Formats: sequence, C-alpha cells, structure tokens
Amino acid sequence: MKQQLKVLVVDDEETILDIFKEYLEFASNYTVLTAADGLEALEIIKREQIDCCFTDLSMPRLDGLELAKRIHRYDNTIPVVVMTGYPTIDSTIKTLKNGVVDFLTKPIKVNQLPLTIERVMRERSLFVDNIILKEEAKRNRRLLRVNQKLQEKIKEVETINFMLQQLDRTTTSRELFTTLVNLCGEVTDCDEAHFCIFAHGIKEPAIISSFVKDRHTATMDAEYINKTIVKNGAHDGIPYLIEQDDENDSIMVIPLKIRSRVFGMLISLIKGGKGRFGERDLFFLNFLAEKASFSIENLALYENIYENLFSTLYACVETIEVRDPYTKQHSARVTNYAVSIAKALRCPEEEIEMLTVSGNLHDIGKIGIPDNILLKPGRLTRREYEVIKKHPIIGSNIIGHFGIWADEQKIIRHHHERWDGNGYPDRLKGQKIPFTSRILAVADVYDALTSDRSYRQRLQEAVAVTIIKENLGTQFDPKVAKVFLGLHQQGKIKS
Repeated sequence: MKQQLKVLVVDDEETILDIFKEYLEFASNYTVLTAADGLEALEIIKREQIDCCFTDLSMPRLDGLELAKRIHRYDNTIPVVVMTGYPTIDSTIKTLKNGVVDFLTKPIKVNQLPLTIERVMRERSLFVDNIILKEEAKRNRRLLRVNQKLQEKIKEVETINFMLQQLDRTTTSRELFTTLVNLCGEVTDCDEAHFCIFAHGIKEPAIISSFVKDRHTATMDAEYINKTIVKNGAHDGIPYLIEQDDENDSIMVIPLKIRSRVFGMLISLIKGGKGRFGERDLFFLNFLAEKASFSIENLALYENIYENLFSTLYACVETIEVRDPYTKQHSARVTNYAVSIAKALRCPEEEIEMLTVSGNLHDIGKIGIPDNILLKPGRLTRREYEVIKKHPIIGSNIIGHFGIWADEQKIIRHHHERWDGNGYPDRLKGQKIPFTSRILAVADVYDALTSDRSYRQRLQEAVAVTIIKENLGTQFDPKVAKVFLGLHQQGKIKS
C-alpha cells in the first residue's frame, strides 16, 4: 500500500495494542491509533479519519459487536475486522451482519496483518466506488426526473403563451368564439368542441361555434349535446369531466362566466372510447375559458363603446346632411361605392372596414363650415373655396381626438388629394396618397357628379363616367378608376 493509512486497534489487553502498533508502524509505515474499549474507539473515529479498524469482541463498557454496529451507522465505508480468542459460528454470523468484513482468531499472526489490511482496503475501495456509482446513478435519475418535470412545465408555459397569443389576435366576439373552439382542438386530443351560449330569453343552449376534427363523423347539432349535462354545468358553474357509459365518450364541460354569471359553455368530446381527457386537459381548457371570458367582456365593452361612438359621429354627419338637403345620404352612398371598388381590388378585410368608417364620416369636417358658404347656391369665391378646403382637416382632427381611428383619420384627411399632386390639403402626389383615400376619392366624385347640389343639377350617368374617364391619371389613380369604370360597365355601380 503506497498511501499512509490510519489504522485503529481496539482491545482491552494493552499487550496486544502495543504489538499491533509496534509491528504495523515499523513494518508497513502505517499510523496506528489504539483504544481500550468501544467508547474510546468511537471518540477517536469522530476526531480522526480512520481507514480501517481492528476490534476485539469482548471488552468492557462497549463490546466489539456493538462497536461494529455504531461504526457502520456512523460511516459504512470504514472496514471493521473482528478479533476473538473464542470464535463460534453464532458470533461470526452476528458480526458479519453488522458490517464486519473479516474475522481473525487469536493468537493473531502479526505478519499476516499487512495482507489483511491490503485486502480489506481493496474491498473498501470497490465498495466506495460502488457507493459513488450508486449515488451518481441516483443523482442522474433525480436530474432526469427534474428535467422531465422542467420540460413538462416549459411545454405548459408554451401552450399557455400560445393560447394567450391566439386570444389577443381576436378583434370581434364572433372571431373569439371561433378561436376558442379551435384552440380546444390544438391543445387537447378532442374530436369535437362546441361553444354554447345561454342568450337572454333562450331556454335551450344554442351552439354558435364549433371545431370538428373529422367532418365525415361530425355531429354539428345541439341535439347531440346532452342538454342536461350543459344545464347542470351552467347551474354548478364549475368545470368537470364526464365518462358516458352508453356511448363510451369522454366529455369535458367548462363554463364561461362574466362577472360570476355563466353565459356560455365550452364542451369538448373524445368520441367512441378512443381516448380520455385528463387533469392536464381540464387545466388548459379551464385556463382558456377564464381568459376568453375576460376577453369577451372586454370586446363586448369595446364594441358597445365603438358602436355608441360611431352612432354619435354619424349623427353629426346626418346633422350636416339635414343642413344641406342636396347631400342627403351622400356619405352612405359614397361608402357603398368605395366598398364595392375595394372588394373588386381584393383589398384586405381590414381596409374594407376602414373604408366603411371613413366613408360614412368623410365629410364630418363640414360641421365646421359656415352655412353661408356650405349652402351657397352659386359658385364659390376663391376665399370661400379655401374655407371649404379646410373640411378634410377639420374632419381628420375630430376623428383624431378619439384615438382609435388613426388610419381612418388619414383617409379622411386625404380624400381630396389628386393623383397629379394638385389636390388638398397637403398636395400629396401618386403613391404618397393613402390607397384607401384614392378609392374614396373616386367614389366621392362620382356621387357628387350624379347628385343634385345647391349650385347645379345632377349630371347624367354617361357624362359623370366620361368625366372620371377623362381625369384618369390626373385626378384619379388609374388603377382605381379603371376598376370603377369596369364595375359601372357591369352594372354593379349605379347612382
């Protein structure tokens, strides 16, 4: 053995302790510590880093068998070798059961001690290595479990983030209901998901949005949904799972609440015993329902405010049209023409919605124009015309105060700009004019030409169309004007 080991020898015979110490320290360069009984030995073990222990069995205060037990409990890597003058099978079995690695019979041959120590230290090394491997394997298993749990949590967070992102993208209640049932199909293995609403005055739940994985086996009718289950869910107001024995389906029912009152139910089904919903599915759909309820409440509030605001502004437009009977319903007609052109140009739905708002409100700025100019029966003077030219700016400023129609504000401001740059108020030219403003400009001029005004009679269709055709590329965007002319020729636009 190359390393210098600390060997503890425990015996109540001082002669034996002296022999061990003298021989081992001289012959093998070991450090030998001695103790007269088990209690003294334990004190040494607590103080020193002992590599191996030799102990007698019969000793006062604490015998060798009890000492072996306590050493094993304190540090099971310390090999214990028992020495006795009266070996029996019973004592041998007892000692081996308590962590003893070898058994020596007195009188002991001292020249065999180094070999014994080398052997038990080799065994100790293997034992320690095995413990280390076991501990490492245990740590690896623990790390694997932790990693698995972490991956599950990451997946849960990703799923929750995905659901929140999808809900945040919705802009209307109808779109949100569709998103809600589609998300059921995304985050669970459901075959179908339905959203039922309990509208005021409707006794039975009405399905207003559905997700179906396989359209060929779809049951897109309210009769399939067990109405008792839905009503009970609405009454209890808590989410729950149901296993239907008769059809072997797994059903999950989640109530949606606004201000603690159930207004709808989200119902998901796994049909034909192909699978079962679990607690994870219940957690995700309940979380989804809670967030959707909050979004629905906000959307409903927003839509209500939006509608009230639009109604108030359109009332202003009607006030203008009452002041000027020659332009009655002008805004509504311009909106219809503009939307028809936008659809023919395959404009996105978002732009069509912007045209709907801005078309109806494009002349709201005329509320700031004095009656003696707005209603003047003859031609305007240069100064009066400059006042009229301010109405797009006034209208744009009115809309801008509400902070929700930034794009519509630009459309209104620029609906009198010209393709050649000679329009107003900013003399924008060509592509710098917002595209939707270019659409509105054509619709606005067409309706103005084909309507009675205080200063002239309406023009004939053919004359109005000719004027627009002649101003293609100067006053109007050529692309927009050509689409208008095509629609007019097809009879899809008529004054």
